[in-house]
Amino acid sequence: MPKDAAVEEFAGLVRGLKARDGRSYEALGRRLSVSASTLHRYCSGATVPEEFAVVDRLALLCGVDEEERRALEAAWTEADRARRRAASPAPTPVPAMSAAPEPGPGPAPDPSAADPSAPEAPRAGRRRGAPASLLVAAAVALVVLVLAAALLDHPTRTASAPATASTAPGRTAAPLPFTWSIGSQLWEGGCGHTYLVDRAPRAVAPPPIAADSGAWAGTHGAVHGGEALVRITVQGRSPSDAVVLHALHVRVVDRAAPLPWNAYRMDNGCGGAVTPRHFAVDLDRPRPLARPVDGLDASGAEVRKIPAVSFPYKVTSSDPEELLVSARTAGCDCRWYLELEWSAGGRTGTVRITDGGKPFRTSGTRGRPAYVYDSAEERWITDSDSGQTG
Repeated sequence: MPKDAAVEEFAGLVRGLKARDGRSYEALGRRLSVSASTLHRYCSGATVPEEFAVVDRLALLCGVDEEERRALEAAWTEADRARRRAASPAPTPVPAMSAAPEPGPGPAPDPSAADPSAPEAPRAGRRRGAPASLLVAAAVALVVLVLAAALLDHPTRTASAPATASTAPGRTAAPLPFTWSIGSQLWEGGCGHTYLVDRAPRAVAPPPIAADSGAWAGTHGAVHGGEALVRITVQGRSPSDAVVLHALHVRVVDRAAPLPWNAYRMDNGCGGAVTPRHFAVDLDRPRPLARPVDGLDASGAEVRKIPAVSFPYKVTSSDPEELLVSARTAGCDCRWYLELEWSAGGRTGTVRITDGGKPFRTSGTRGRPAYVYDSAEERWITDSDSGQTG
């Protein structure tokens, strides 16, 4: 299938940046927190990154100027639009609707209304209109006098929206000294994931590549099964004034029984990956915590352990930070979000990290029918048919 022209143009720009950097796919991928094979697919146009953040990091490493960065973002936007068009299902044709029937004759006119000789109905209250108006005016004047007396006894107050703890009333809150973005449709190692879908196997499309997982999940109404991976990219606005990240908190807003849906596994082999700044969250605990754990670099010939590093972190415009949160559950359908504490230049605050304004959602898969995709037969089959277990 020929590639879209926008995808080809974007891939050419990425290849140019990779050539300018001079590193190998493995070495450059490690700096970008993606596998060597994933970076190669970006350069060849086989895949378009689901987010601009990874391309922005590449631009920073290559020292591009602002004009070139804007051109790169515009090219990615067009390529991403083409990727989404290709991933979206074809619209179902809507049958033509029959023409609406012609309206029938309306109700017969009221003879009394059509007959000009009918006597005019008496207009009750015409003579009482003047006294009623005087009574209303007197009541309004009385209310005004009472309010005036109350204002003389009390200081005047101006209604305003409630101010936050760090913002004085009547002042606009200052912008955050950093930017952040998330990726919420990630797969373990960039290759495997489980989704819960309320559909029979014959109504579920083949598994997508990892870069198209968001569109696939949205089309199927899928929920993360057993584990959700959330990547948070934080970048300061100033090259010299650092922002300190102090803590990451987990807030569970709703717990329900695990969803009784089928589990579909996205087990597609695709090389290694990097998991830096890895935080594990057990959503089944009464008060879940984001616990730092060792990460892994599987992009090279040998798997290398990345030692866990806890807070605080510092970020600037030239030194962003990437946090990976792995939230697991076996016993609930959990809705949750994150809170990131920060400080900079005498200011402090907390940012709520959500999935586009909605809580993240993860549901247990224990006891649910599990399916994997048989590429040879082009259909979903059960674990027992495939020889897999667990």
